[in-house]
Amino acid sequence: MTQTDLDEELHDRAPDAPDAPPEPEPEAHKDSAKDSESLDEDNHLKSDFVRSVKDALHEDDFERVYDLVEPLHPADIADLFELFDERERLGLARAIRDLMSVEVIAELNDWVREALVEALPADVVAEIAEQLDTDDAVAMLEDLDEEDQQAVLAEMEPEDRAAIESALSYPEESAGRLMSRDFVAVPETMTVGDLIDFLREHRELPTEFWEVFIVDPMHRPIGTCALSWILRTPRNIPLYDVMARDQTLIPADMDQEEVALRFQKYALISAAVVDEAGRLIGLITVDDIVHIIQEEASEDILRLSGAGDGDINEPILVTVRTRLAWLVVNLGTAMIASSVVGLFQGAIAKFAILAVLMPIVSGMGGNAGTQTLAVVVRAIATNQLTDSNTVRMILREIRIALTNGFALGALIGTGTWLLFQNPLLGAVIATAMVVNNLTAGLAGILVPVTLDRFRIDPAVSSAVFVTTATDTMGFFSFLGLAVLTGLA
Repeated sequence: MTQTDLDEELHDRAPDAPDAPPEPEPEAHKDSAKDSESLDEDNHLKSDFVRSVKDALHEDDFERVYDLVEPLHPADIADLFELFDERERLGLARAIRDLMSVEVIAELNDWVREALVEALPADVVAEIAEQLDTDDAVAMLEDLDEEDQQAVLAEMEPEDRAAIESALSYPEESAGRLMSRDFVAVPETMTVGDLIDFLREHRELPTEFWEVFIVDPMHRPIGTCALSWILRTPRNIPLYDVMARDQTLIPADMDQEEVALRFQKYALISAAVVDEAGRLIGLITVDDIVHIIQEEASEDILRLSGAGDGDINEPILVTVRTRLAWLVVNLGTAMIASSVVGLFQGAIAKFAILAVLMPIVSGMGGNAGTQTLAVVVRAIATNQLTDSNTVRMILREIRIALTNGFALGALIGTGTWLLFQNPLLGAVIATAMVVNNLTAGLAGILVPVTLDRFRIDPAVSSAVFVTTATDTMGFFSFLGLAVLTGLA
């Protein structure tokens, strides 16, 4: 992008400041941000460093801000923006304006980047997007409102606009949105020498790549050649004779989670993305997959708790809306469990100690169900649990649930007997513990498996059903056995 436009826009939206400091001299460049003592041993920005940058910014000492931030890696600059208050970020961008490279933009947290992008006019955003890789440009634009998105696309060059519009036409979180269109593909008729000459002569090729795709006349990938092979092979050898024919092809509409699993399973560095006709249209590299693996793992854990995205940069109202919705659902399930208790009010009135002990049964069942649920959801997400081993998994969890149930039942039963000098009460709570642990094990596996069969994300809805099952059965089994045995 042209730095002038970005400078002018940030100047208009941030407090007045002196001109940015001159370009640092080459010899002043530092190979590592650690030289400026900005990072700790865990590679996190030190609190003292962040405080120094903030103090300089609040004092309008923009030259000092620039000097502090300049040695940082673009990813660390992006982290610095996250640590600043929303009101301070435009001021920081103004102070370090010529450090606001596309690499920094690409590394920004989604919420932070969205706020900064929304503060800029469409033409400036378009210039930023044109310099980003396609996948990073799509990530920047896909969260914008439809009107803002179209305004930015209208400002872009036709070729760049067509590439982004094509990527946006694919489903969210699919390979089509994740892929880059910067790859090298050559016909199978070339020799190694032809390929080397081609790579040297064509300046418009990507600057970084690890392998070359070999395609047929229909532009369908039929093999790959690693750069190491090309450099070590005589020039007269046809590519067809040295290319690797086995390759993992990624359909453009494949979910990004499945893409990540394929990279992990086959230890891929890069993979070709193909359309419905099998034509090569893009490339996915392992650096993109690392982000996906982290996102998907975090997403499943947060969904189990109903915490939404769990991003500390997420607007408060969005977070409240997400969490409150799940809390209301949980309130409803809690009322179901409490209604079971209401059926045994008479028994509890006769033998009040039941009210003291019954939360133990339901609570332990809930914990056991959560353990099973976490294991099963992970197994489904990583394709460890499939149709071929579901029955074996169910039987395994039943054995685990019964073993844990008898162990916990023996402990709580013996303790209750000794504490209250009532062997019948000990036997009742021990039996209820076994029943509820078995319920927890079955619910913990059957609920997510059933939801998955109906194409419902088990990480989103499972916890509510499992908790309801264990609470309800915990109260019902304990209080019901107390009534049946004449204890109350």
